[in-house]
Amino acid sequence: MTVFIFRRLIQAVIVLLATSVIVFLGVFAIGDPLEILLPGDATAAERAQVAASLNLDAPLPMQYLTFLGSALTGDFGNSFVFNRPALSVIFERLPATLELTTTALVLSLVIGLPLGLWAGTKPQTLVDESVMTGSILGFSLPNFWQGMMLVMIFSVWLGWLPSTGRGETGTILGIRTSFATWDGFTHLILPATNLALAQIALVIRMTRTGVQETMPLDFVKFARARGLSEGRILFVHVFKTILIPIVTVIGVEFGSLIAFAVVTETIFAWPGVGKLIIDSINALDRPVVVAYILVIVAMFIAINFLVDLLYSLLDPRIRGRA
Repeated sequence: MTVFIFRRLIQAVIVLLATSVIVFLGVFAIGDPLEILLPGDATAAERAQVAASLNLDAPLPMQYLTFLGSALTGDFGNSFVFNRPALSVIFERLPATLELTTTALVLSLVIGLPLGLWAGTKPQTLVDESVMTGSILGFSLPNFWQGMMLVMIFSVWLGWLPSTGRGETGTILGIRTSFATWDGFTHLILPATNLALAQIALVIRMTRTGVQETMPLDFVKFARARGLSEGRILFVHVFKTILIPIVTVIGVEFGSLIAFAVVTETIFAWPGVGKLIIDSINALDRPVVVAYILVIVAMFIAINFLVDLLYSLLDPRIRGRA
């Protein structure tokens, strides 16, 4: 187990280092932030002064080494727009995104697992066909179109739910959250639902496929021969067997939800890091863009590392192949 963890940590460091090089070169090769930060009539002396203060006058390799040395201490530089540490700007917005994505993930599990189990136990029936048709729609409809339809139906036509913003937040166990107030909770429903729809479809299809592939196996027949109830067979024996691929996909998809919540946050004006990165790209706020990408990559790595650990606990044979 120690070797397994050590290998994963080495891989994580290599991925982070490679990502930092690629992202830094890609971001710093695009545009000139001085064109946005300074007025059009700025003098050459003013441009030189601002460039020196932001370390933009140094050669690109030196800029990267300076950036890397600072990043190792948690300093990604000051935001060009907010004039504050880029990391603090991101961490200020990150809780809103984590709240949104966690809610979406919980919705996908609470809705997707039961529907997948239900459809898997009734193959080629009306139940199976109906659930699978719904999952196909969840995969096929564009995320931005779903969001606009949710706003039109539940906010404009029916007037049941607010369409933009995070609403009023409160504190639960010292954490600022929308769940602490009714206003915040109602603001969370539409964006979380929009973000969860594709994940619900994915969980349904994986669970259904796993159940239908597992039910004909010999150990299920043996369990029936022992007189175990269908419920115990399904929820204990079959569910444990199909859990490994579901855990893997859920872990990866949680990272994807965080990284690709941009569209949902933009449609619903949710004040998370997704909306922040769009604004930062438009403003060529390089420190925020680089810090955001590296933070997201680090979260992906951490999530995958935890999934690998859980994977190895569920199936110890994996540790020998890792």
